[in-house]
Amino acid sequence: MSAPAPPPARADILVVNSQVVRGAVGGRIASFALERIGHRVWFLPTVLLPWHPGQGRGERHVADDVTFAALVDDLIGANGLSGIGAVVSGYLGSAAQAGNIARLVTAVRKANPQALYVCDPVSGDRAGLYVAEETAAAMRDRLLPLADIATPNLFELEWMSGRSVSTEMDAISAARSLGPARVLVTSAPAMRRNSVSNLLVDEKSAIAAEHGAIADAPNGTGDLMAALFTANLLAGHPDEIALKRSAASVFELVARSVKRGARDLLISWEQAALVQPMALVSSRRVMDAPIRA
Repeated sequence: MSAPAPPPARADILVVNSQVVRGAVGGRIASFALERIGHRVWFLPTVLLPWHPGQGRGERHVADDVTFAALVDDLIGANGLSGIGAVVSGYLGSAAQAGNIARLVTAVRKANPQALYVCDPVSGDRAGLYVAEETAAAMRDRLLPLADIATPNLFELEWMSGRSVSTEMDAISAARSLGPARVLVTSAPAMRRNSVSNLLVDEKSAIAAEHGAIADAPNGTGDLMAALFTANLLAGHPDEIALKRSAASVFELVARSVKRGARDLLISWEQAALVQPMALVSSRRVMDAPIRA
Protein backbone atom coordinates (compact mmCIF):
# COMPACT_ATOMS: atom_id res chain seq x y z
CA MET A 1 0.00 0.00 0.00
CA SER A 2 1.42 3.36 -1.01
CA ALA A 3 1.91 6.11 1.55
CA PRO A 4 -0.80 8.78 1.63
CA ALA A 5 -0.06 11.86 -0.43
CA PRO A 6 1.13 14.88 1.58
CA PRO A 7 -1.36 17.71 2.00
CA PRO A 8 -1.20 20.46 -0.62
CA ALA A 9 1.41 23.09 0.14
CA ARG A 10 0.23 26.40 1.52
CA ALA A 11 2.06 29.67 1.09
CA ASP A 12 4.44 30.76 3.80
CA ILE A 13 3.36 33.78 5.86
CA LEU A 14 5.75 36.31 7.38
CA VAL A 15 4.54 37.67 10.72
CA VAL A 16 6.12 40.86 12.10
CA ASN A 17 4.76 41.51 15.58
CA SER A 18 5.42 41.49 19.30
CA GLN A 19 6.60 38.39 21.17
CA VAL A 20 5.33 37.54 24.66
CA VAL A 21 6.79 34.80 26.83
CA ARG A 22 3.41 33.96 28.38
CA GLY A 23 -0.01 34.46 26.88
CA ALA A 24 -1.75 34.56 23.53
CA VAL A 25 -1.27 37.95 21.91
CA GLY A 26 0.79 39.47 19.11
CA GLY A 27 3.00 37.25 17.04
CA ARG A 28 2.57 34.35 19.43
CA ILE A 29 -1.15 33.92 18.76
CA ALA A 30 -0.87 34.81 15.07
CA SER A 31 1.88 32.27 14.45
CA PHE A 32 0.11 29.49 16.36
CA ALA A 33 -3.14 30.05 14.46
CA LEU A 34 -1.47 30.14 11.06
CA GLU A 35 0.61 27.03 11.75
CA ARG A 36 -2.45 25.17 13.03
CA ILE A 37 -4.19 25.94 9.74
CA GLY A 38 -1.18 24.61 7.85
CA HIS A 39 0.99 27.56 6.92
CA ARG A 40 4.71 27.73 7.55
CA VAL A 41 5.40 30.92 9.46
CA TRP A 42 8.40 33.23 9.36
CA PHE A 43 8.29 35.29 12.56
CA LEU A 44 10.20 38.54 13.07
CA PRO A 45 9.67 39.86 16.64
CA THR A 46 9.50 43.64 17.10
CA VAL A 47 9.61 43.62 20.91
CA LEU A 48 9.96 41.02 23.67
CA LEU A 49 7.61 41.18 26.66
CA PRO A 50 7.00 38.75 29.53
CA TRP A 51 3.22 39.05 29.02
CA HIS A 52 0.59 41.50 27.79
CA PRO A 53 1.11 44.86 29.55
CA GLY A 54 -2.49 44.78 30.70
CA GLN A 55 -1.60 41.85 32.97
CA GLY A 56 0.97 43.79 34.94
CA ARG A 57 4.26 45.60 34.65
CA GLY A 58 7.05 43.83 32.81
CA GLU A 59 10.35 44.61 31.18
CA ARG A 60 10.17 45.66 27.54
CA HIS A 61 13.06 44.65 25.30
CA VAL A 62 13.42 46.16 21.83
CA ALA A 63 16.33 45.37 19.52
CA ASP A 64 18.34 48.46 18.66
CA ASP A 65 17.69 49.87 15.21
CA VAL A 66 20.99 48.58 13.78
CA THR A 67 20.27 45.03 14.95
CA PHE A 68 16.70 45.10 13.63
CA ALA A 69 17.87 46.42 10.27
CA ALA A 70 20.48 43.64 10.08
CA LEU A 71 17.79 41.02 10.73
CA VAL A 72 15.72 42.50 7.92
CA ASP A 73 18.76 42.45 5.63
CA ASP A 74 19.23 38.73 6.37
CA LEU A 75 15.58 38.01 5.55
CA ILE A 76 15.72 40.04 2.34
CA GLY A 77 18.65 37.91 1.21
CA ALA A 78 17.16 34.60 2.35
CA ASN A 79 16.25 31.69 0.11
CA GLY A 80 12.54 31.05 -0.15
CA LEU A 81 11.31 34.63 -0.18
CA SER A 82 9.27 33.84 -3.29
CA GLY A 83 7.30 31.27 -1.26
CA ILE A 84 5.88 33.92 1.04
CA GLY A 85 2.25 34.55 0.18
CA ALA A 86 1.60 37.28 2.72
CA VAL A 87 3.26 39.60 5.21
CA VAL A 88 1.24 40.47 8.32
CA SER A 89 2.62 43.26 10.51
CA GLY A 90 1.33 44.35 13.90
CA TYR A 91 2.81 46.01 16.98
CA LEU A 92 6.07 47.90 16.48
CA GLY A 93 8.74 48.41 19.11
CA SER A 94 9.99 51.69 17.64
CA ALA A 95 9.22 54.14 14.86
CA ALA A 96 12.40 53.20 13.00
CA GLN A 97 11.16 49.64 12.53
CA ALA A 98 8.52 50.88 10.07
CA GLY A 99 11.08 51.78 7.43
CA ASN A 100 12.77 48.40 7.68
CA ILE A 101 9.45 46.57 7.51
CA ALA A 102 8.64 48.60 4.39
CA ARG A 103 11.95 47.40 2.86
CA LEU A 104 11.05 43.83 3.73
CA VAL A 105 7.56 44.08 2.22
CA THR A 106 9.06 45.52 -0.96
CA ALA A 107 11.53 42.64 -1.20
CA VAL A 108 8.80 40.03 -0.69
CA ARG A 109 6.69 41.62 -3.41
CA LYS A 110 9.68 41.66 -5.75
CA ALA A 111 10.16 37.93 -5.17
CA ASN A 112 6.42 37.21 -5.35
CA PRO A 113 4.32 39.97 -6.96
CA GLN A 114 1.13 38.21 -5.78
CA ALA A 115 2.04 38.44 -2.10
CA LEU A 116 -0.39 40.32 0.16
CA TYR A 117 0.67 42.86 2.74
CA VAL A 118 -1.72 43.07 5.69
CA CYS A 119 -1.01 45.94 8.08
CA ASP A 120 -2.57 45.77 11.54
CA PRO A 121 -1.72 49.26 12.87
CA VAL A 122 -1.62 48.18 16.51
CA SER A 123 -1.30 51.43 18.43
CA GLY A 124 -4.16 52.04 20.86
CA ASP A 125 -7.67 51.46 22.11
CA ARG A 126 -10.43 53.39 23.83
CA ALA A 127 -7.97 54.50 26.53
CA GLY A 128 -5.76 56.17 23.90
CA LEU A 129 -2.40 55.46 22.30
CA TYR A 130 -0.28 52.81 23.99
CA VAL A 131 2.71 53.30 21.67
CA ALA A 132 4.73 56.47 21.20
CA GLU A 133 2.98 58.92 18.88
CA GLU A 134 5.94 58.83 16.49
CA THR A 135 5.55 55.06 16.23
CA ALA A 136 1.84 55.34 15.43
CA ALA A 137 2.64 58.03 12.88
CA ALA A 138 5.27 55.78 11.27
CA MET A 139 2.67 53.05 10.81
CA ARG A 140 0.30 55.55 9.27
CA ASP A 141 2.85 57.24 7.01
CA ARG A 142 5.19 54.39 6.05
CA LEU A 143 3.19 51.16 6.25
CA LEU A 144 -0.45 51.94 5.46
CA PRO A 145 0.45 53.33 2.00
CA LEU A 146 2.07 49.97 1.17
CA ALA A 147 -0.71 47.78 2.52
CA ASP A 148 -3.22 45.81 0.47
CA ILE A 149 -5.33 45.39 3.59
CA ALA A 150 -5.41 47.26 6.91
CA THR A 151 -7.10 45.92 10.05
CA PRO A 152 -7.50 48.78 12.55
CA ASN A 153 -9.77 48.76 15.56
CA LEU A 154 -12.16 51.69 15.95
CA PHE A 155 -9.73 53.86 17.90
CA GLU A 156 -6.94 53.21 15.42
CA LEU A 157 -9.26 54.00 12.52
CA GLU A 158 -10.08 57.36 14.07
CA TRP A 159 -6.46 58.16 14.91
CA MET A 160 -5.03 57.08 11.57
CA SER A 161 -7.71 58.88 9.56
CA GLY A 162 -7.99 61.96 11.77
CA ARG A 163 -11.77 61.53 11.80
CA SER A 164 -14.39 60.98 14.46
CA VAL A 165 -16.44 57.83 13.92
CA SER A 166 -19.82 57.33 15.56
CA THR A 167 -21.82 55.58 12.84
CA GLU A 168 -21.30 52.82 10.33
CA MET A 169 -21.22 55.35 7.50
CA ASP A 170 -18.58 57.35 9.36
CA ALA A 171 -16.51 54.19 9.61
CA ILE A 172 -16.85 53.47 5.89
CA SER A 173 -15.79 56.99 4.95
CA ALA A 174 -12.83 56.96 7.36
CA ALA A 175 -11.73 53.51 6.16
CA ARG A 176 -11.68 54.66 2.54
CA SER A 177 -9.51 57.62 3.47
CA LEU A 178 -6.70 55.40 4.82
CA GLY A 179 -5.44 54.25 1.43
CA PRO A 180 -5.40 50.41 1.36
CA ALA A 181 -7.79 48.80 -1.12
CA ARG A 182 -9.46 46.89 1.71
CA VAL A 183 -9.85 47.96 5.33
CA LEU A 184 -11.23 45.62 7.99
CA VAL A 185 -12.41 47.60 11.02
CA THR A 186 -12.47 45.10 13.86
CA SER A 187 -14.71 47.06 16.24
CA ALA A 188 -16.93 49.15 14.01
CA PRO A 189 -20.26 50.59 15.19
CA ALA A 190 -22.74 47.70 15.16
CA MET A 191 -26.29 47.76 13.83
CA ARG A 192 -27.60 45.59 16.66
CA ARG A 193 -27.31 46.42 20.35
CA ASN A 194 -24.77 44.52 22.44
CA SER A 195 -23.01 43.33 19.32
CA VAL A 196 -19.55 43.46 17.79
CA SER A 197 -19.19 44.40 14.12
CA ASN A 198 -16.27 43.54 11.86
CA LEU A 199 -16.66 45.90 8.90
CA LEU A 200 -14.82 45.14 5.66
CA VAL A 201 -14.66 48.16 3.35
CA ASP A 202 -13.41 48.46 -0.21
CA GLU A 203 -13.83 51.13 -2.88
CA LYS A 204 -17.33 50.08 -3.93
CA SER A 205 -18.94 48.21 -1.06
CA ALA A 206 -18.87 47.27 2.60
CA ILE A 207 -19.72 44.05 4.42
CA ALA A 208 -20.48 43.81 8.12
CA ALA A 209 -20.11 40.57 10.07
CA GLU A 210 -21.78 40.85 13.48
CA HIS A 211 -22.00 38.67 16.56
CA GLY A 212 -22.87 39.13 20.22
CA ALA A 213 -20.55 41.13 22.44
CA ILE A 214 -18.81 39.29 25.28
CA ALA A 215 -17.77 41.19 28.39
CA ASP A 216 -14.16 41.03 29.57
CA ALA A 217 -12.83 39.49 26.36
CA PRO A 218 -9.14 38.57 26.58
CA ASN A 219 -6.54 40.51 24.61
CA GLY A 220 -5.26 39.27 21.26
CA THR A 221 -8.48 39.29 19.25
CA GLY A 222 -7.19 41.87 16.77
CA ASP A 223 -3.95 39.96 16.17
CA LEU A 224 -5.94 36.78 15.65
CA MET A 225 -8.47 38.39 13.32
CA ALA A 226 -5.74 39.82 11.07
CA ALA A 227 -4.00 36.45 10.84
CA LEU A 228 -7.16 34.44 10.18
CA PHE A 229 -8.52 36.86 7.58
CA THR A 230 -5.20 36.63 5.75
CA ALA A 231 -5.25 32.83 5.86
CA ASN A 232 -8.84 32.63 4.66
CA LEU A 233 -8.07 34.90 1.72
CA LEU A 234 -5.02 32.81 0.81
CA ALA A 235 -7.27 29.75 0.92
CA GLY A 236 -9.26 31.28 -1.91
CA HIS A 237 -12.39 32.27 0.01
CA PRO A 238 -14.34 35.28 -1.28
CA ASP A 239 -14.17 38.34 0.96
CA GLU A 240 -17.52 37.78 2.68
CA ILE A 241 -16.81 34.12 3.46
CA ALA A 242 -13.29 34.95 4.65
CA LEU A 243 -14.72 37.66 6.90
CA LYS A 244 -17.45 35.43 8.39
CA ARG A 245 -15.13 32.48 8.97
CA SER A 246 -12.53 34.66 10.65
CA ALA A 247 -15.06 36.44 12.85
CA ALA A 248 -16.66 33.13 13.81
CA SER A 249 -13.32 31.67 14.90
CA VAL A 250 -12.48 34.70 17.03
CA PHE A 251 -15.98 34.85 18.55
CA GLU A 252 -15.91 31.16 19.41
CA LEU A 253 -12.46 31.36 20.99
CA VAL A 254 -13.47 34.39 23.07
CA ALA A 255 -16.69 32.75 24.23
CA ARG A 256 -15.02 29.49 25.20
CA SER A 257 -12.11 31.23 26.92
CA VAL A 258 -14.37 33.53 28.96
CA LYS A 259 -16.57 30.59 29.93
CA ARG A 260 -13.49 28.92 31.42
CA GLY A 261 -12.59 32.11 33.28
CA ALA A 262 -9.30 32.55 31.40
CA ARG A 263 -7.38 35.81 31.16
CA ASP A 264 -5.88 34.71 27.84
CA LEU A 265 -7.43 33.25 24.72
CA LEU A 266 -7.20 29.47 25.17
CA ILE A 267 -6.05 28.94 21.63
CA SER A 268 -4.31 25.60 22.25
CA TRP A 269 -7.30 24.07 24.09
CA GLU A 270 -9.85 25.39 21.60
CA GLN A 271 -7.83 25.17 18.40
CA ALA A 272 -10.60 23.35 16.53
CA ALA A 273 -12.32 26.74 16.26
CA LEU A 274 -9.48 27.91 14.02
CA VAL A 275 -10.11 25.20 11.45
CA GLN A 276 -13.87 24.67 11.61
CA PRO A 277 -15.65 27.37 13.62
CA MET A 278 -19.16 26.53 14.77
CA ALA A 279 -20.21 29.95 16.10
CA LEU A 280 -22.96 31.78 14.24
CA VAL A 281 -22.06 35.12 12.69
CA SER A 282 -24.46 37.13 10.56
CA SER A 283 -23.31 39.19 7.61
CA ARG A 284 -24.89 41.89 5.50
CA ARG A 285 -23.84 44.13 2.64
CA VAL A 286 -23.99 47.73 3.80
CA MET A 287 -23.81 49.34 0.36
CA ASP A 288 -22.86 48.55 -3.18
CA ALA A 289 -22.24 52.05 -4.53
CA PRO A 290 -19.05 54.02 -3.88
CA ILE A 291 -19.13 57.05 -1.63
CA ARG A 292 -16.60 59.83 -1.33
CA ALA A 293 -13.88 59.43 1.29
